[in-house]
Amino acid sequence: MAKMNAVILGFILTLVVALFFSRYEFWGLLIVGFIVGYIAHDGALGGLWNAALAGAFGSIVSAILFVILVTVGGSALMGPLGGLAGFTVSGITGFIDVILQIIKYMIAMGITGAIGGAIAGKEE
Repeated sequence: MAKMNAVILGFILTLVVALFFSRYEFWGLLIVGFIVGYIAHDGALGGLWNAALAGAFGSIVSAILFVILVTVGGSALMGPLGGLAGFTVSGITGFIDVILQIIKYMIAMGITGAIGGAIAGKEE
């Protein structure tokens, strides 16, 4: 079962990593996954589940924020970001990229979440 306090904290930290520290995204995801797994105190499997869930939520919301940036910012700038027309043309590619990003976030955070959960142990 998911521990919502760990998942919500992981979700917020995932957004911070994805939006502000994108250059160090992989290392940030590993650290956030470990933190979520440790906070969950639910063993290795529980840490994996909670961290993967937080990673999936974080990647979906960061993708939505990117779409909003492209559509709203693109209409004002019209060239560099492409706007709604550019996003519509690349919709299939964008969908595949979002799915791959969700998988990447879930795997990276899930592995270190399992390590963090194993270190923390089960809560009695």
